[in-house]
Amino acid sequence: MLKELETNFSLLEKKIDEVRKNQKDLLEKYASLASDYHQLKAKYDEEHKKNQELVDEQKKIKLISAISGNPDHNRLMKNHINRLVKEIDSCIAQLQNSGL
Repeated sequence: MLKELETNFSLLEKKIDEVRKNQKDLLEKYASLASDYHQLKAKYDEEHKKNQELVDEQKKIKLISAISGNPDHNRLMKNHINRLVKEIDSCIAQLQNSGL
């Protein structure tokens, strides 16, 4: 009976050691994955910012092209002017409603 308990205790100790080793391995893997995640997130944020800058630059180029008289972008220019006029009209209406 005592020998059987010792055997069971020994097996239990081995399993505990194995679980501890697995936990340590998992913690190391988690730390590695967390580091990779932060690096990839930083790279994604940087690329997203560059992409947004390129989109803004493209809009500016189209607007400049429309202003310079490029017939392909005349409609863009007209739409831009119409938006500005509507915004100005809205501001005037707000000023009139506020009593200024």
